[in-house]
Amino acid sequence: MSKRDNLMRLTRFKVAEKRRQVDQLQMMLGEFERMAGELDAQIANEEKKSGITDITHFAYPTFAKAARTRRDNLMNSVGDLRIQMNAARIALEEAEAELSNAEKLEQRDGDDRRSVAVA
Repeated sequence: MSKRDNLMRLTRFKVAEKRRQVDQLQMMLGEFERMAGELDAQIANEEKKSGITDITHFAYPTFAKAARTRRDNLMNSVGDLRIQMNAARIALEEAEAELSNAEKLEQRDGDDRRSVAVA
């Protein structure tokens, strides 16, 4: 196996790994947003049952207050994941560009070998 073959395999592995990371981050984002939506519905339901929507009111439901905190934490995590997602997408684009360059180099070398063999 030549050095170039190893480079191609490594580059393909990098691209696959970056794609996996992007997919995993997308899945986590979707899951966190779904959970936050469920918490919003639970908060609204609890506020409706108690008739109190003012979070500073002394009788505001404890469950709604805790659910708000959890939802806020999830939304902070979503913001952090979006930052990670942007970085992962940039890394994926760079890895794909590297793979494209390696494939072009491989193709050019293959063309050179064929032209030398014909001559």
